[in-house]
Amino acid sequence: MARTIHCTYLKREAEGLDRVPYPGPLGQRIHANISKEAWQLWLRHQTMLINEYRLSPIEPKARQFLVEEMEKFLFGGGSQAPEGYVNPGS
Repeated sequence: MARTIHCTYLKREAEGLDRVPYPGPLGQRIHANISKEAWQLWLRHQTMLINEYRLSPIEPKARQFLVEEMEKFLFGGGSQAPEGYVNPGS
């Protein structure tokens, strides 16, 4: 049976994640408060950030940047797209 949570990103009841998606306290916070739908939105946004900024996720600075953006996106009111970014789907 699916786990239902109040998603702080979507601001409504939604299906919760099956497992902790990230290590440590941040991962626990995400698991407790972020829905599968919101997590998928973050993954798409993260992919855009990696591509637009040409980040290498193996570099510590890039990983730290992505963690900060993840917290902003999920809990802090949003992460901004790079200046001049045009969504290809629009």
